[in-house]
Amino acid sequence: MGANKKLKNIAEEMKSHAPFTLFGALTGIGLMLLFRNLHHDTSEKLFYVFHPLHVVLSAIVTASMFKLHTKKRNFAIILLVGIVGSIGIATLSDSLIPYVGELLLGIHIEGHAHGHGEESILEQAHIGFIEGWYLVIPAAIFGVLIAFCRPKTKFPHAGHVLLSTWASSFHMLMALAGQLSTGKLACSFIFLFLAVWLPCCISDIAFPLLFAKDNEMVHHH
Repeated sequence: MGANKKLKNIAEEMKSHAPFTLFGALTGIGLMLLFRNLHHDTSEKLFYVFHPLHVVLSAIVTASMFKLHTKKRNFAIILLVGIVGSIGIATLSDSLIPYVGELLLGIHIEGHAHGHGEESILEQAHIGFIEGWYLVIPAAIFGVLIAFCRPKTKFPHAGHVLLSTWASSFHMLMALAGQLSTGKLACSFIFLFLAVWLPCCISDIAFPLLFAKDNEMVHHH
């Protein structure tokens, strides 16, 4: 009964967040159109602006949800949940799903064939906590500290959905390198939606609430 209640609650939350995620994906497509001719290196720099910001807000929401819906107040546990939840899910959202989308759309090799030489899979996927650990890991810790002192969920969740979309957009722009057709743009929209909706909702809703007790479950939306 308890497990069914949690799954039902999580399913309702995922459904309620789909429309806003759809809006976020549209803003990502708008950015891709606006900056379609951006140089690869500039896109990479912008990715490492939005990705750490995404991690900060994700850590705030994840740690806040965990602290608000459980009786555990141990900082070490909240820190662990916040870091694993935010960095792990942000990596999936901003790097891995866009990378898979680039491969399936046949744009990844194009984008990395402009003077960058052979790159490893980790370099091609731009795994933030490895490639830019000095930005991403402190960002996660900072987000958890904020959540520990003043736990909030609503605004950070909305903000980090948008930041995740924009980080994913610039990840795909790195691969496109200006070669943005109508077909690739339409397919990119699908991957942007999936890259944000599933990981961000899992991070902000499913991941923390799996630790919560039944009598502490409340609706996030």
